[in-house]
Amino acid sequence: MNDNGRTTMSRRTAIGGAAALAAAGFSAAPAHAGGGHGHGKTVRLSVLGTTDLHGNVFNWDYFKNAEYDDAAHNDIGLAKISTLVTAFRERVAKDRHAPRPLLVDAGDTIQGTPLAYYFAKIEPITGGHTHPMAAAMNKIGYDAAALGNHEFNYGLDILRRFQRQLKFPLLGANAQDWTTGLPVFPPYVLKRVHVPGRAPITVGILGLTNPGIAIWDKATVENKIKFGGIVELAKLWVPRVRKAGADVVIVSAHSGMDLSSSYGDTLPVPENASVLMAETVPGIDAVLVGHAHQEIPERIVTNKVTGEQVLLTEPLKWGMRLSVIDLDLKHSRGRWKVVGRHSQVLNANTVAADPKVVQVLQKDHDTVVGYVNSKIGTCKEAMSAATAPWEDTAALDFINFVQGDAVAKALAGTPQAELPVLSIAAPFNRAAAIPAGDVSVRDVAGLYIFDNTLVAVTMTGAQVKAYLEFSAQYFKAVSGTGPFPSSAVTNAPTPTAPNGTPDYNYDVMGGLTKPLTYQIDLAKPVGARIVELAHGGVAVADDQQFVLAVNNYRQSGGGNFPHVSKAPVVYNRQVEIRQLMIDYVTATGEVDPAAFHTGDWALVSGGAPIVVNP
Repeated sequence: MNDNGRTTMSRRTAIGGAAALAAAGFSAAPAHAGGGHGHGKTVRLSVLGTTDLHGNVFNWDYFKNAEYDDAAHNDIGLAKISTLVTAFRERVAKDRHAPRPLLVDAGDTIQGTPLAYYFAKIEPITGGHTHPMAAAMNKIGYDAAALGNHEFNYGLDILRRFQRQLKFPLLGANAQDWTTGLPVFPPYVLKRVHVPGRAPITVGILGLTNPGIAIWDKATVENKIKFGGIVELAKLWVPRVRKAGADVVIVSAHSGMDLSSSYGDTLPVPENASVLMAETVPGIDAVLVGHAHQEIPERIVTNKVTGEQVLLTEPLKWGMRLSVIDLDLKHSRGRWKVVGRHSQVLNANTVAADPKVVQVLQKDHDTVVGYVNSKIGTCKEAMSAATAPWEDTAALDFINFVQGDAVAKALAGTPQAELPVLSIAAPFNRAAAIPAGDVSVRDVAGLYIFDNTLVAVTMTGAQVKAYLEFSAQYFKAVSGTGPFPSSAVTNAPTPTAPNGTPDYNYDVMGGLTKPLTYQIDLAKPVGARIVELAHGGVAVADDQQFVLAVNNYRQSGGGNFPHVSKAPVVYNRQVEIRQLMIDYVTATGEVDPAAFHTGDWALVSGGAPIVVNP
């Protein structure tokens, strides 16, 4: 694409077929020992998979108004995935004995980019427009997709319209009616795959979504849809899929590989349970894994009940990778059985965008590029979130100011109107910045990349301190004042985040009319790091009452922060925080950091300031 968002083919040379697959890293797996393909003893069935596409069609960063790029030079989007899928299908078609490949997705499709947001909120698809992700996936020819948790972010009306626009089933066996327990989305689909000269293969694709939806989108699903555990519902449905005639069972699971839960023990079932499912539920041949945003080309586990091997694979997020699952099947006693398994991932940064997908979505893309680049105000001084995880910045203070201001105005005339208002914000996007001078929608939106809504609760001073102590576990213990590289200080591993606490689970807290000041002493143990906590220069008392502005993800239990999910709710109008920020800039016409930015918190070691470098 050029700097106006128009798609070009300049970045990658348009290649197809075998050359495209080779460039993407494809390596043909050897056939299972004891037979070849076609009329030999085995037949190879390939299943292609994507996950966590998050509204990405084009290789475009709407917040930067430029082609997407990262440190690993990944490319993103369904347009590039389409090129890989087409090349793979062409390769298989050359083998006259081979069955056609299937294409499956593991969820989180309709949220994550301004492209997705625009057609949910600005020009909602409920008005008749086809969702860009539906148009792209239909054009590519998916066979099935599982629900992701972010499918529920925009409400059930948008989700149901998206579902109706798809030319393939949207699966969710554990999305159950609140009263009856029956699935409210198709639990599985049977695909009858033709094998030239042989009996057809019946493939069962079972979809399972994340139980955390009950927490993260509580306002949308409570009293309507409940979500059973991944393992529990797989135990119920896999035998049914087999009984329905499936020779092969593929599970598309929006649940990470290894056991962990960002919501702790708030729910009785784990957030990430794909390996546990594969090890304990008989009858599964392969699992397309989603949700964790990790690249795992191949993992083989042994089912503890049957002793059979189960293959799992997770392609990287946003269309960066395409998983290829190869299953070798042998026909015996009237049924096909998997006798060999292998998987790998193909890299989307090696190929050009598919011009057929580009043509279908170019108009939608151009509309959104125009929207996000429209001027809505000015800023007196540049603000950056680059250092927000380790120092007080105007960028996060801006979020907290807008949230706190909206809550204070809404509480006027209520019993809580006299309580001091605090607010929390997380450094979602270190690359975000609002420039001095003209400010566009994308400048503001870049500070708040999630579609969270604003909620306010009441909490005591003791609970506020406990909340901050929990947040401070984001930091690694250090001795001395540095200077330290940021990697030595931030993103500490915890029992629920063994690979490191993500930036979005670290919260900075600020006061609206009076500053909330505190220090985080990294020489002290986790749970005793918050020192000199004061509001308006006065030490915070344990029984002091505050109103705390939070996002719906946090208030509903996301991140498992203490007290907030059970605290009394005093404001919840379902207003998106990002839109509040855009509306503030639009209404005032100007952002002045001097009006809300003060240095209220700091990292220290033994009371001395710590120096952190990026």
